[in-house]
Amino acid sequence: MSWKAVHRWLGLTAGTLAVVLGVTGAILAIDPVQQAWQAPAAPGDLPVATLVEQVSRTVPGVEEIRHLPSGAIVVFGFSGDQPQASYVDPADGRVLGAWQPSAMPRWVKNLHRSLLLGDAGRWGAAGIALAMGALCVSALVLLLQRMGGWRRLVARVRGSLAQRIHVVTGRVVLAVLCLTSLTALTMSASTLGLVALDTRTEPEVISEVTGKPALRGAQLAALQGLAMQDLRKLNIPSNTDPEDTWKVVTAQGQGWIDRYSGQMLAWQDTTFAQRVYDLAVVLHTGEAAWPWAVVLGLVGASVLLFWLSGVVIWWQARRQAPHITGNAPLAQADVLIFVASEGGSTWGFAQTLQDALSQGGHRVHSTALENFRTTAATRQVFVLAATYGDGQAPAHASHALQHIGKLPVSAVPVTVVGFGDRQYPAFCAFAKALDQTLRTQGWPALLPLECIHQQSGQQFAGWGIALAKTLGEPLVLEHVPRVPQTAALTLTERRDYPGTTGQATAILRFAWPVPGLGDRLRGHGLARFEAGDLVGIVPPGSAVPRYYSLASGWEDGFLEICVRQMPGGLCSTHLLGLQMGHSITAFVRPNPGFALPRTRRPVLLIGAGTGVAPLAGFIRRNDRRSPMHLYFGGRDPARDFYFGPDIQRWLIEGRLSTLQTVFSRVPNGGGYVQDALRRDARQLREWVTQGAIVRVCGSRAMAQGVAETLDEVLAPLTLSVSTLKAKERYAEDVF
Repeated sequence: MSWKAVHRWLGLTAGTLAVVLGVTGAILAIDPVQQAWQAPAAPGDLPVATLVEQVSRTVPGVEEIRHLPSGAIVVFGFSGDQPQASYVDPADGRVLGAWQPSAMPRWVKNLHRSLLLGDAGRWGAAGIALAMGALCVSALVLLLQRMGGWRRLVARVRGSLAQRIHVVTGRVVLAVLCLTSLTALTMSASTLGLVALDTRTEPEVISEVTGKPALRGAQLAALQGLAMQDLRKLNIPSNTDPEDTWKVVTAQGQGWIDRYSGQMLAWQDTTFAQRVYDLAVVLHTGEAAWPWAVVLGLVGASVLLFWLSGVVIWWQARRQAPHITGNAPLAQADVLIFVASEGGSTWGFAQTLQDALSQGGHRVHSTALENFRTTAATRQVFVLAATYGDGQAPAHASHALQHIGKLPVSAVPVTVVGFGDRQYPAFCAFAKALDQTLRTQGWPALLPLECIHQQSGQQFAGWGIALAKTLGEPLVLEHVPRVPQTAALTLTERRDYPGTTGQATAILRFAWPVPGLGDRLRGHGLARFEAGDLVGIVPPGSAVPRYYSLASGWEDGFLEICVRQMPGGLCSTHLLGLQMGHSITAFVRPNPGFALPRTRRPVLLIGAGTGVAPLAGFIRRNDRRSPMHLYFGGRDPARDFYFGPDIQRWLIEGRLSTLQTVFSRVPNGGGYVQDALRRDARQLREWVTQGAIVRVCGSRAMAQGVAETLDEVLAPLTLSVSTLKAKERYAEDVF
């Protein structure tokens, strides 16, 4: 069973009861805070002997002095026949008021400790604590997988509101939740009799009556050398029993003192088990440190938030679960498709491939990669494998490589298609490892490994053309991705540019509809987006969305893109034909690999043509005035200097530090951005030495040229683009 499955089912089952324990624990955390504010704490260096002397003068008949975990001093005694317990001021022994054990309703404690079910409930509460520990471990594993390892653990979290709440809250309180689970188990072990804190019996000691008067507390050397910070409880001998002794309980142990000589008659050190238990009580309840109790209360309340967001995430995943239609029985299928997918989108490509092959007369069976095998009827095998996190396999396929390594090799060709994001250093790493394993074992391949960037339907269709040619049969892969719930966007502003070759371009600004809480939790519509994310637009007459890089974020209050007319482009023609007040339907797809982190380090932005759009969005939100340097490439400043007025204003405002522009179709225009980078080689090396972050956006050819140029420029520093990518300082958004 995968870590995700463990986490999901523990959360949905034991998590429901954990909410009860978490909420009641948050309520109980109020008690230590309240106690800490009810009476002054005793100075830690105050001798116990001094306190006894002061209390004896102000509280007649005192029998016990107790030092509470809150630091307050409580004395117990009798007034006539009535028992009394009072707070006292440790400075002078003055009575401050009556002491009550706890103002918290007893049923809250019983609900927290035993679910109101007595001993059986205590076993149940211990079981929930154990389940919470397992939940914490699985949560840490999944968190590291999602974020891409320890180095990215504090990186920005993307996804629906429910996902962000779940992950961010987990990063903050996971360690404390794990600690409370461990301490609860420690306390339960003692309560349920599984561990004995002290099996010793108290010694039989009496004070030897010598005829001399009993010593006062202030005269006892043992109490003179004992500081209040170590005292837990002090029992004062009875006036009616001449053989009664003083009994002192400290953090180190307990002792009995002769009332006449002041000698320590017996001493028992605190057992190791008791010390562990005492520490567990403090860490679990916060009763000795009210600031920690506040932390525990907040963490306890967060369990409800965890559970609610987890249920929403589970429901989302359930609705998006893959359902392959038209599956032939495994034993009869001549084509097998095995899928490794973390979020489920790769199953859509498998369905597209299965449908196309089935139309060609093949019997096709699709299943998860962990079920990899061949049969006597198998003639072709295709593996569609996504990469998750920092190059890992999707959770369900985590042991697939080991499984495949144990199978006998056959002559059936196994062709691998990888899915990933080029922004990450480990682009399609799992698919590459899988392909390497298959080839090393001796499995043949019909086609070499193909790596699909950002689930590109166009690239998948191109691979389909090569597959059809190799198979020698007609095959068309028209992948129609599952489109998320869309939102209506109304055009409010446009700026048109004529372009240099008849390819008109426009910057289009749309009003952003503020989503409701439900949409934000489920990630529907445009709940939240950043500059550099992608907006998907489905044009009329097509079921396939086209993606455009965003030049704005949700904080800007609008959604802005830069669109250039493409020859025969269905979506660009539709967008450029919009008039004010016209609407489109759209959704946002996160592009976390291109996101710009909050930083004070230099930021180098390189863009050409409409590729300047997300870079403009980065500059627009540079409220901290971090050093940003833009290299912009166009053809003619009079026709395609996109965002030109905005860029000039941002320079004046300090959002942009420097600007270098080049235009390739005008005299003395400076050539291409690569030429500008070479001219500024010394400055570039200085920025990179300072830790600069680089973002490149534009055509694939332009990005390749920029990468080659930067490799040349950075060679004296023994750095390269691949090195910067490995350090997550370099990312591209290419089209």
